[in-house]
Amino acid sequence: MQLPQYVRRIIEERAEEVGFAALKSAATAMSEAYRERRVARLADAERTAAYLVTRMPATYAAAYAVLREVHLRLGTKSVTSVLDIGAGTGAASLAARAWFPDAAITMVERDASFAEAAHQFLPDAARQADLSRPLPPHDLVIAAYSLGEIREPMARRLWQSARVALVVIEPGTPQGFALIRGIRTELLEAGAHMAAPCPAETPCPVVDPDWCHFAARVERSSIHRRVKDAELGYEDEKYSYVALVRNAVDLPMGRIIRRPLQRPGLIVLETCTASGLGTERVTKRDRDAFRAARHRIWGDDWGALS
Repeated sequence: MQLPQYVRRIIEERAEEVGFAALKSAATAMSEAYRERRVARLADAERTAAYLVTRMPATYAAAYAVLREVHLRLGTKSVTSVLDIGAGTGAASLAARAWFPDAAITMVERDASFAEAAHQFLPDAARQADLSRPLPPHDLVIAAYSLGEIREPMARRLWQSARVALVVIEPGTPQGFALIRGIRTELLEAGAHMAAPCPAETPCPVVDPDWCHFAARVERSSIHRRVKDAELGYEDEKYSYVALVRNAVDLPMGRIIRRPLQRPGLIVLETCTASGLGTERVTKRDRDAFRAARHRIWGDDWGALS
């Protein structure tokens, strides 16, 4: 998974303007600040360039994977407007543009430097800086990697603005999943319907210390590899999410919630179904099921739509 080519080109240009030494220093400072849960004190140009190089591709990959599921359930024409809360540099809005190309987009971002970068990628999108202002209704409302940083209850408010669907994405950590699970419970009780990833609207069967998350593979650019001193040409972005809709949609029989384990003649799938968590062992004796399992990855549906 990669960002659109024109976005990658702009990111490379901004990185060159900052210079590699400053870019690498800023990326290191941002990583350390994130682990220590504090704000890195950096110049806007360096901070933004470092974020564009190191974090935006992963955020885009996660949002792209999640919105693919929403598109699968709803179709393209059901979404004519998108509201991106805590839009950052526009990764989730770009993913929304990929799946809902005709939708009008509004990005809400209070960081002026990030908002300026997002506007460069999506010049036709509307912008709003103040989250305290009323949020206008949109068909699809997205909060990608933002509610955990905003640190205030927002789920009901976002749901009120969502005419068709609400998508919330957080890091694939126990803390990120805890936030997602809380929003899932709150809004299902308020009358929302499940779209993804869960195959049912029953209470979540995942219990602490386990957590539900998925992974999107991101192709690293050459400058990303240099900044991170990385040997691999890719990284796996782990994320947790929930997609909720106003009107009920068809749900799959199950969801693959761990990376499939493949052995000679055997594929082991860890799944979540309407009846709870389970393990399915698919052997070559069941040719059709085995062929289907070979092409499934972590996060995919398992079984026909109900």
